[in-house]
Amino acid sequence: MPNIKSAIKRVKTSEARNAQNTMAKSAMRTAVKKVEAAVTVNDAAAAKEALVAAASNLDKAAAKGLIHKNAAARKKARLMTKINAL
Repeated sequence: MPNIKSAIKRVKTSEARNAQNTMAKSAMRTAVKKVEAAVTVNDAAAAKEALVAAASNLDKAAAKGLIHKNAAARKKARLMTKINAL
């Protein structure tokens, strides 16, 4: 545990940011899995609804720097390709 006041604050803020980033990344992964689950069951309507949420989560994660913007674009493109194949 740090003794310097600024270092103590950095530990607190970094833990808070880590928790927020973890939650955002987890929500993103869950949204992507919901789309893939709907595609597996061949439910086009549910897949399209889930895709909207997943695309939003991916864009937010890319904007926050949790994932690279090209990774977000790649994931969205692959999900859309799966849905268009239904």
